[in-house]
Amino acid sequence: MKGGSWMSVELELRVAEIDKRSAGRGIVRIDTESMRKLKISSGDIVEIRNKKTTGAIVMYGPPEDRGAGIIRMDGLIRQNVGAGIGEYVKVRKANVKPAVRVVLAPAEEGGRLRIRGDILRGMLLNRPVTKGDVISVIGSLSPTPFEAAFPFFPRTPFSLGEIRLIVSQTNPAGIVQITDRTQIEVLPEARPLRGVPLVTYDDIGGLEEAITRVREMVELPLKHPELFQRLGIDPPKGVLLYGPPGTGKTLLAKAVANESDAYFISVNGPEIMSKFYGESEARLREIFEEAEKNAPSIIFIDELDSIAPKREEVTGEVERRVVAQLLALMDGLKERGRVIVIGATNRPNSLDPALRRPG
Repeated sequence: MKGGSWMSVELELRVAEIDKRSAGRGIVRIDTESMRKLKISSGDIVEIRNKKTTGAIVMYGPPEDRGAGIIRMDGLIRQNVGAGIGEYVKVRKANVKPAVRVVLAPAEEGGRLRIRGDILRGMLLNRPVTKGDVISVIGSLSPTPFEAAFPFFPRTPFSLGEIRLIVSQTNPAGIVQITDRTQIEVLPEARPLRGVPLVTYDDIGGLEEAITRVREMVELPLKHPELFQRLGIDPPKGVLLYGPPGTGKTLLAKAVANESDAYFISVNGPEIMSKFYGESEARLREIFEEAEKNAPSIIFIDELDSIAPKREEVTGEVERRVVAQLLALMDGLKERGRVIVIGATNRPNSLDPALRRPG
């Protein structure tokens, strides 16, 4: 009951991925049987609740979902509601109000927005939003190379490209719908919500098998450690991603951290190395201490081969000590399953064998 007279049916539905064409449009797809129970039709706005609450436009799910109790949504809506794939959310028809005023800002650190409010209003017309939501539109956060080189030329309103915005404020509060009378205020500076990169599985193309395997090894122990405790098995301490540069290793690590709602620490291997005695090992210890304090967390080490080469092939004492320290820290993790190390390299055969052993 809301407002003393408003009541709606509520169901628990299981979250699944939405098709790529529907991603980024603020819509969810629900199986027809569940829509009938919820007394909603295609085009209605639903309220979705888990750790957070958000709204979305509902459309019919694919025929194979009939009777399965599934709600399909993109990565941004999953983030806005605080639920992962396979988890359950509560869904009901939303008590939505017309938005009088909505304040938007860039969601990514360092981004500057240069789209007028009236243009954004046209792009977001009829979209439901809630304070704290991250939404995507087509636009530009920064000058094009031409505009940067020739700043005296007049700028175009926006150039094509997906940008992500945070809904900083809404009037009235709750789930509101943007109309042609909504005042859109644009904050030029970024208002990031947290340190985890705004990358979801929807941003990664062509890596379905890798995503599935990484989700099983990383997302499952981070979000459901009780499963491993009940079964009496140890979750993995780390995952190695390998492949040529530009194949999506870093993007995949950022996506799994965001979708797992985990604290994310990104380190470039060469940055750890120092010419001063003991400094490299101290830096590694600091990283692992920070991760354990903020568990569940993911430590992502790019160019892992630069700090963990085969010990029998290196001549320097520093490299041997760093490899030994990294192994000791991984073996001694107190928060096993709550802290996971993801290493990335394009030369897996050059890594110390101890880092490639299972476990």
